[in-house]
Amino acid sequence: MSARDYYEVLGVAKGASDSEIKSAYRKQALKYHPDRNQGNDEAEAKFKEAAEAYSVLADADKRARYDRFGHAGVSGAASQPGGPGFNPDIFADFSDIFGDFFGFGGGRRQAGGPERGADLRFDLEISFNDSFTGTETTIQIPREESCETCKGSGAAPGSARETCPQCRGAGQLRFQQGFLVVARPCGQCRGTGQIIPKPCTACRGTGRTTKDRRVTVKIPAGIAEGQRLRMYGEGEHGAHGGPTGDLYVVVHVKPHEIYHREGDDLFVEVPVPFAMMAMGGAFKIEPPGGELTIDVPPGTASGTLLPFRGKGMPSVSGRGRGALYVRVVVDVPKKLTKEQRKLVEQLGKAMPLDKVQPRAIDGDDDEKPFFERVKDLFGS
Repeated sequence: MSARDYYEVLGVAKGASDSEIKSAYRKQALKYHPDRNQGNDEAEAKFKEAAEAYSVLADADKRARYDRFGHAGVSGAASQPGGPGFNPDIFADFSDIFGDFFGFGGGRRQAGGPERGADLRFDLEISFNDSFTGTETTIQIPREESCETCKGSGAAPGSARETCPQCRGAGQLRFQQGFLVVARPCGQCRGTGQIIPKPCTACRGTGRTTKDRRVTVKIPAGIAEGQRLRMYGEGEHGAHGGPTGDLYVVVHVKPHEIYHREGDDLFVEVPVPFAMMAMGGAFKIEPPGGELTIDVPPGTASGTLLPFRGKGMPSVSGRGRGALYVRVVVDVPKKLTKEQRKLVEQLGKAMPLDKVQPRAIDGDDDEKPFFERVKDLFGS
């Protein structure tokens, strides 16, 4: 019998709630469990002490007797598993964290039960134009499937699995540790509860083989870098009749050499001759959506943004398209012919600049990247 106060053992106040007691015991049990402290007698003693305290405080009846009479009120019940007043079901809640270490109340896992197949990932690279229009492609992936020779049983044709003689089909071996029963996977059947006297030669008894599978992937228009497509049932086959996993295709889009994408919007910069910026004019460009005529109004300043709604990327949801933003800048030639130089000189004389007049700029906006300023301007 533990001489220490049970509340002190678990580190809780006498008026602690059931959830506080349970949480305190969970921490103690995880900290001092024998499997985590092999060969440590002190840890094993603290583990048993905490379990003893919890077996009393988690039971409303015994806790009331303990609060009134102390250890004498629960003498013979707390320290004797299966004895008078012992309720093994209080430990069932902890089978999720201990892997069913507790041998009472937690139940047994079904050996060799159905297991869902693993999910697979495939990284697919596509062109910018394919992301704009959408496409369909075929990929080849290796995956584990049920062996056709043994139909997934792992046993050679004409033979069958047999119940493991060591664990008698339980898949676990149980050992007494103090007043607890500790369960570990059976080493002979590796926790399946069955053995294969004559393994299948095709899969070597695993019931699974690796095969290359061709899968057709439909890429929706507007898909962006890093987005993934989930293909149900195209992952690895499940074990023991379990469901098949899924295939996740992660799409990587090659950047366009000219057009830049932000969300569903496209951005492009076009150098325009000074004459067109001053007097107006038009030119054509060919964005992914097809040829587009750009009208430049007379007196357009260098750096002006011309928006074209509905000319950007399609939305991957199928609802509308983004905008195309064309930024026109003055194209200043680095070299001039004699005739061009003469004309420019004449223009300079016709448009004399007596004084360069500075003007204020918004310093905060000037520090922002170009595409962020576009979003601020157009509310995108």
